[in-house]
Amino acid sequence: MLMRSEPFTEVNRIAQQLFGVPATGTWSRPTTMPADAFRNGDEFVIAFDLPGVDADAIDIDVERNVLTVRAERRPINLGEQATTQLNERPLGVFSRQLFLGDALDTDHIDAAYNNGVLVLRIPIAEKAKPRKIAVSGPQQAEQQVITG
Repeated sequence: MLMRSEPFTEVNRIAQQLFGVPATGTWSRPTTMPADAFRNGDEFVIAFDLPGVDADAIDIDVERNVLTVRAERRPINLGEQATTQLNERPLGVFSRQLFLGDALDTDHIDAAYNNGVLVLRIPIAEKAKPRKIAVSGPQQAEQQVITG
């Protein structure tokens, strides 16, 4: 259903944690976002953590089975009197690309954003769903040969 597309995502995330480098993404070099993916019945679900991102700052595209999610967390405008005492929340651009399998119906993706979590629901394509194949008996096969 899903093919991993970013081999260095985990390496970058671990390096940021080890060296205390704040994750600040730019449009040319975005930071990755954590995600979970699973199949639930006849749909494939992907959840992205995007706390503090406005819904209008999320962009979702699908092109040739490549799903791209981009989001931007902008700084809070506290006014001219404010001085920063602690700055740990990552800002900037976040992006994630996933290669979707042909078994998914990318024409009917549903996206919902609630409590900082973006959830995409992608239906399983009808052609990929399991189906029963009828088996004909010997008499039916003989009739097909005679009438055929």
